[in-house]
Amino acid sequence: MCQLLGMNCNVPTDICFSFEGFRRRGGETDHHADGWGIGFFEGAGCRLFLDWQSSCSSPIADLVRQYPIKSTNVISHIRKATVGQVSLANTHPFMRELWGRYWLFAHNGDLKSLPALRGNRFQPVGDTDSEHAFCWLMETLATAFPTQPDMPTLTQFLKLRMGELAERGTLNCLLSNGTVLIAHCATNLHYLVRQAPFGDAHLVDRDISIDFDALTGEHDRVAVIATQPLTDNEAWIRMQPGELLVFEDGQPRRI
Repeated sequence: MCQLLGMNCNVPTDICFSFEGFRRRGGETDHHADGWGIGFFEGAGCRLFLDWQSSCSSPIADLVRQYPIKSTNVISHIRKATVGQVSLANTHPFMRELWGRYWLFAHNGDLKSLPALRGNRFQPVGDTDSEHAFCWLMETLATAFPTQPDMPTLTQFLKLRMGELAERGTLNCLLSNGTVLIAHCATNLHYLVRQAPFGDAHLVDRDISIDFDALTGEHDRVAVIATQPLTDNEAWIRMQPGELLVFEDGQPRRI
């Protein structure tokens, strides 16, 4: 299956360290070599980088690693194709607009059946179950709410809809509108929160360490979400099957 990486922070932060380990899983330390992508929210805008090549050897991944883009919400994905061909159109994360905001979505797992799309506004470009599911989520939101609801209403609604999708197969996914990052776990999803007092972190997939205390402020808070832990000397928390967490300002909240 694929692997997911997400970051949610209270101040704009770069993801270079985590991404350096994560990208190695796309064909070097693991077999997820069928494309990759990463999206960064910056205010109302969103930078999206996609490549059908493996992330361990992609020149675009080299650019992302060397370019410290700062963001409060990031979603990345490395793909092991199960549904749909290896192509640029099938790489995650997928992006759509709703209520005047961009939304990003990435999925790990297989959905054995898919709910029907009843409108024309949100249509998949590729042929993955993941993009179809994202379009369905956006369609249900747009149908239920002409304008963006308050956050408790929105997250409760998404919990129900993601629960419906989870009944059709395996739904590990990350969803963000640039304000919050929502994580739904079916099998494997882990997270940690970095905040003062910061310490050293050492990557699992490459022999690199970093001292976050030298790079962060005392009020900084960063949540990192990944399919499997990216470091081997930090206390990652494993999410439970069926659990949905909303990350805002680097803090997780259970729904």
